Formats: sequence, C-alpha cells, structure tokens
Amino acid sequence: MTEQSPAPHEVASKRLVDQLLSAHIVEKHQENKRLYRRRLVFGGLVFTSISGLIGLMVLTLFTSGFTIAKIVMLLAFLVTLPWLVIGFWHAVIGLLLLRFSHDPTRKVYALNSPDYFDHEKPLKNKQTALLSCIRNEDSLQVAAKLEAMLQDLKRGNKLGGFSLYVLSDSDTTEHITQEIREFSLLRGRWQNQIDVFYRRRELNTGYKAGNIADFCRNWGAHHDYAVTLDADSFLSAKALCDLVSKMNASPRLGILQTLVLGLSTSSFFTRVFQWGMRLGMRSFTLGAAWWQGPSGPYWGHNAIFRIKPFIQYCMHDPLPGSGALSGPVLSHDQVEAALMVSAGYEVRVWPVEGGSYEENPPHLIEFIRRDLRWCHGNLQYLKLLRAPGFKMLGRIQLTLAILMFIGSPAWLIFIATAMYLTSTAAPGTSSFDPFYGTLLILILMSMVFAPKLVTLAHVLTVPKETREYGGGLLISVSALLELVFSMLLAPVMAIAHSIFIVQLFAGKKTKWDGQARQPTGIPVLLSIKKFWPQTVFGLCGIAWMTSFSFSETWLLLPVIIGPLLAVPFAMITSKPAPGLYFKHSGLWALPEEKKAPLELLELDKEHRKIEIGLTKEDKAAAIR
Repeated sequence: MTEQSPAPHEVASKRLVDQLLSAHIVEKHQENKRLYRRRLVFGGLVFTSISGLIGLMVLTLFTSGFTIAKIVMLLAFLVTLPWLVIGFWHAVIGLLLLRFSHDPTRKVYALNSPDYFDHEKPLKNKQTALLSCIRNEDSLQVAAKLEAMLQDLKRGNKLGGFSLYVLSDSDTTEHITQEIREFSLLRGRWQNQIDVFYRRRELNTGYKAGNIADFCRNWGAHHDYAVTLDADSFLSAKALCDLVSKMNASPRLGILQTLVLGLSTSSFFTRVFQWGMRLGMRSFTLGAAWWQGPSGPYWGHNAIFRIKPFIQYCMHDPLPGSGALSGPVLSHDQVEAALMVSAGYEVRVWPVEGGSYEENPPHLIEFIRRDLRWCHGNLQYLKLLRAPGFKMLGRIQLTLAILMFIGSPAWLIFIATAMYLTSTAAPGTSSFDPFYGTLLILILMSMVFAPKLVTLAHVLTVPKETREYGGGLLISVSALLELVFSMLLAPVMAIAHSIFIVQLFAGKKTKWDGQARQPTGIPVLLSIKKFWPQTVFGLCGIAWMTSFSFSETWLLLPVIIGPLLAVPFAMITSKPAPGLYFKHSGLWALPEEKKAPLELLELDKEHRKIEIGLTKEDKAAAIR
C-alpha cells in the first residue's frame, strides 16, 4: 500500500512555516549579536568611567600621603560609584536616542505587534486578569480608579477581554468594612458586563508576592495574563490593550513593564518630586533598555505577566533564617524578573509615556516610609546573590539594587571622614589636593544631575514638548527650583536610609501597612519627632563650619543645609495650600495637566463623585 503524497496546499503551508521560522531564527541571531555589542560598549564605558574617577580620587586623597582614614574614604567612594556611573551613561545614551533616532522606542524594543485597540477586533474572552492588590487602603479612592478604568474599557468595547480581582490583605475592621461596601457597589454596577471578584486573605503571608501567588493558585488557570495594579495605579484602556497585544504577538515575552507616570496632584512635595523624576525617567529608561534588552526591569505594578511561566518559575519561597534579611522578599519584583529571564522568557520595559499612572507619596514622611520598605527588600538580595537559578546579568541587577541603598551610609561615611581629616590637618595644610578635588566634584555633580539635565535640554529644544510643559520660562524656573529641592532632599534621605539600615541589622522589625495618599499638613511635633536626627546632623555640620573659613567648607554646604532644614522643609512641602497655588501657577506642570487625555478626565470625574457621595442610582444598581 503506497503512502499518499501531501496535498499541494499542505506543502506550500509547510514551506511558509519553515520560511517564517528560519527568518525568526536569523532575526533572533542578529538581535543577540546587536545586544552583545551594545553590552560590550556599555560595559566598556562604565568600566572606563569608574577607573577614571578612582584615579582622580587617588590623586585627590593620596598626594599628601596614605592614612587609614583616606583608605576608608576611597572604599566608601567605590560603593557609591556604580549607580552614579550607570545612571550617567543611561542618560547620555537615552539623549542620543531621543535626538538622533526617528523612533527611539523601536531602537530598544522592535516588537511590531498589531493594535488591538480597535473596535472591530475583539479580545479573547477573559484572557487577562486585572489584579488590584490592597492593604488597609482608602477603598473609595481605589474604587474610583478601578471605576474609571472599567469605563475606559467600556468605551473601547474591550471589557470582554478582562476580569477584575480586588485582592485584599487588610487586617483592620474599619478598612475591611469599607472594602466590603465599596467593592460590593462596584461589582453591582458592573456585574452584567465584566467579572468583578473581591477576596480578602485572613493571613498576610508573603505580603504582596504572597497575595499574587494566592491568585495564581486559585484563579491563574482561567487566564493567560495578569496585570498588576497597586492601590494608586491607573492604566488607560489603550495601555491595557497594548500590553495584551504585545504579549499575544510574542510568546516568549514573560513580563512587560510600562513606564509609570505620576498623576496630577495638588501636593507641593509630590509636584516637585515627580516633575523631576519625569524629566530623568525617559532618557534613563531608554538608555537602560538599549543594553538590557530582554533582561529588563519589573517594578511590580502597572505591568503584565504571562501566568503559566510565572507560576512555574517565579513563585519564590521565603528566605530562610530568622534575621533581618529573612522571611518573604519585600522587593519581590526584580527577583521575579531575574527568574523569568533565567527560565528563557523575556522581561522588557515599554518606554513610552502615556496611559500608565500612579500616585506618588504626598509628603516627606510617607515618601521615606515607602523608600525604607524598598531598602529592606533590596538588602534581602544579599541572601540571593549566590542562590541557584539566576543568570549573571540577573545577579548584577540584584547587586546594583543593593548598592542603591548601601550607597547612602557609604556617602555619609565619606563626608564624615572628610570632615574629620580637615579638622585634624595641621594649620596651613590640606589633606586633599585642591585642583584634583575641585575637578572631581565638578565631574561628579554633572553626572548626578545628568538624567534630568539631558531630558531638560531635549524638552527645551523641541517646540512641541516645550509647549506641553508650559513654556520655556516656566520650565527653566521649575528646573532651577527642583534642583534646590533635590539638593535639600538628598542628604535627608541618606541619613534616613543609614539609620534604618543600622536599626534593621540591630533587630528592628518593619511593618507593611496602607499608605497615606492624600496631601495633609505634617504637624510640627510629628516633624520634629521624625527628623530630629537630620537636624542634629545639620547643627553639628554648622558647628564644624565655624572652625574654618567659608572658602574651605562651602562645598559641603548643601550636605549640611538640607538636614538642618529638614523639619521646616517637611512641614512646608506637606501643606495642601502651596501645592494648589503652584498647580494653578503652572510651575512643575506635567503635559497631562495642559491637555488631559479622556481616560484621565474620567478618573478625575470618579474622584469628584466620591467626594460628594454615591448617587441613589449607584446604590440602586448595586442592590439590583
């Protein structure tokens, strides 16, 4: 019996598949070669820069001889260098992409996926789960953001592609009662259009990572993808559908992170902080994506992940032991990204502004509290550096995350040692070479502010962007005042990080709780209680300066003034009235405030609605 030959159309189909597969293999090989060259160039730039800065520091310190104190200064300086140098080159590469590339995004992420935000192209039914992870939050505010997101999806006829899960870890009666009420109302309004689930865990095992793991175990099999949302997250329908379309187009894409922008705010502190962050973020992210490629960052929210490989490879166990670095990993996101990459999947950032938003902390106390939780989580990576399951680049990324916070005490040790050497130097002599020291400081300051300065230069030289940010004069004034703000804030944060690290290793326990998100003034007694260590540091610095001429100590003035003014700085920047004034003045204006997209107008409408209470129609719909 002779074997039947395949039909001509089957042969043609097989040839087409083989051609596409061959083309994909060739394209992937070319991408790997391109990525290898980029990493070689980037590594060379970083290594050369660090070597040059170390050489300048050696010339500054040791021209007058070697001492133990100077060796301590050099070692502390080495700890602060990697983040500084890498951030500088991210900014430079990002600026080059912005200025000389027709499409900077395609230079770092060339995935060409179809646009699923099309009324004629329905999404796969319930393909993607929206995960709103909350703990002791203001449920009214959370519900308003979720309501606005659902309204935007409804306008685009895309509700059918999603399900919404509100995953609570709240443990106070007040918050639990409020959650049950608000999310029951939300479910009642949308029950015939989209699945809305509310689940509260009795035990907060594993914190947010445990919350998401619980979802994966119980509901993960019902969906292909999950979008992670914090309590302050908002994503437009366009952004959500773009995330899904890119996952559909690339089966090896494990996690796709959006560029998260700050929402418009009346908080004085937040307006200045997120304006500066917005300037530095675009060039920094483009530069990082240029060489990291498919081994990019994951920030734990406003991102989408592929559920099946996430369950298989990224469900990490708590760290063993009983010390400060043991237990559930607080900064779980970068660990999950590294594990996903090690499993052969891609983790990428989509460096496009618009559609993905968050609320930043409203005042300095809340800002520090959030930062210290990141600090604790990043220090836990010390236990993972030699653990199996990570590629080399993943270990480097974990190391850099550790150095981001270890750099704070190292910087303070460097400053304190320099002050000690100056105090103990013989009259008429100097412990440091003035020429090389001045040159080094100028270079370092340029590198510190490079991410913001390069994007500022881009904005001021592109007329469309200049108009979106309020005009050249307002941008220049905003940039100058933000520079002063950053210089005051940096030493305050460094002292807070350093005290926290010492307390952490001394056995102090940390607590994860809900965050304050609305601008409210900080009382004077609370400000003194929180920032007395910074104030004492500033007073000691002023006392030290009085023993020398101003020409000998002026370079340390920003380091001393910030902590000295920490109490009034925290109080003034926390008050709502100045924030409202500056919002109307146009200072630190974001492009969205000039011409708000439709989805942000919808979000603003939902926030105003909750301020006056739910309507009778809303309550009736929930009851029905």
